[in-house]
Amino acid sequence: MKAIVQERYGSPDDLDLREVDKPVVGDDEVLVRVRAASIHPDVWHVVAGRPYVLRLMGAGFSKPRNPIPGTDMAGIVESVGKSVTRFRPGDPVFGETIVAHQWIHGGAFAEYVAVHQDLLAPKPANVTFEQAASVPASGLIALQNLRGLSQWRPGQRVLINGAGGGVGALALQMMKAHGAHVTAVDSTGKLGMLRSLGADEVVDYRREDFTQRGIRYNLIFDVPGNRPFSIIRRALEPDGRYVLIGHEGFGASRKRVFGLVPHFLKLMALSRFVKQLQGPGLPMPTKKEAIAVLRELLESGKITPIIDSTFHLSEVREAFRRMIEGETQGKVILTPSEAVEQRHAASE
Repeated sequence: MKAIVQERYGSPDDLDLREVDKPVVGDDEVLVRVRAASIHPDVWHVVAGRPYVLRLMGAGFSKPRNPIPGTDMAGIVESVGKSVTRFRPGDPVFGETIVAHQWIHGGAFAEYVAVHQDLLAPKPANVTFEQAASVPASGLIALQNLRGLSQWRPGQRVLINGAGGGVGALALQMMKAHGAHVTAVDSTGKLGMLRSLGADEVVDYRREDFTQRGIRYNLIFDVPGNRPFSIIRRALEPDGRYVLIGHEGFGASRKRVFGLVPHFLKLMALSRFVKQLQGPGLPMPTKKEAIAVLRELLESGKITPIIDSTFHLSEVREAFRRMIEGETQGKVILTPSEAVEQRHAASE
């Protein structure tokens, strides 16, 4: 089969399209013929090998342990292992390819990938393969950090900083589905998209500092983490909650060794004394539980994935550059299909 292969950490220029052996499924695995796979920041981190600490968290110390990148995909079941009971050949499915919570390549940037059955869900008929492939990792991050949504009261105020990215856009739609009043913060070019996704208010971060608006929120969902908590706190209700996702801007933070890990550890230490940093006290959903919830949200229309552009596997370097350098309106997708309809928004 054809697959993207990376032999060393570096840049997207170190990615090559090659012929490799088709994966052999284990007893609990499903072989999926990939129709679409998405590029997201976690994939970039493993391609770059930065911050360096992630190499000790599964990726491989001197080079990628798994040479084929990609974790999120959608496709058609080709074959199943002998212990698989949930799927059969011909089923359209979507999901993530990594069983544990690790920084590691997942093999999705290929014509075929072997996936544990618990990481997959049937693809809803009302979304495309590209849309389904854009959801798993971002949706899992959103669900893990928005635990306790059923306890939210309609009308509570939520601010999402970085709402125009993959995680932020899904969090926005999830909060709207639970009746929240959502203020979405991002750049000028993304404000129209955020309104179309249901944001009640939008803030252009280049023109206005949301911490100085004089409004307090019940939840601040902070994707970029580009302000100290001491400043963010003045925009929180005393009993509000702060959630940091942490996006390093594809190396813009210049924290090559530990990344944002020290910042997270500091907030964890403060959470013993600051109620606004304490979680909801509920267990995080497993990946099997999360993909089932995401399927329900897609099927019901409560979340609508936005696709920025679609590239063929052979254009993987251009696809990464689009994600890193472009003002993207949604997710960047790779497809093995030769008949790909390219929507390179930056050049149109």
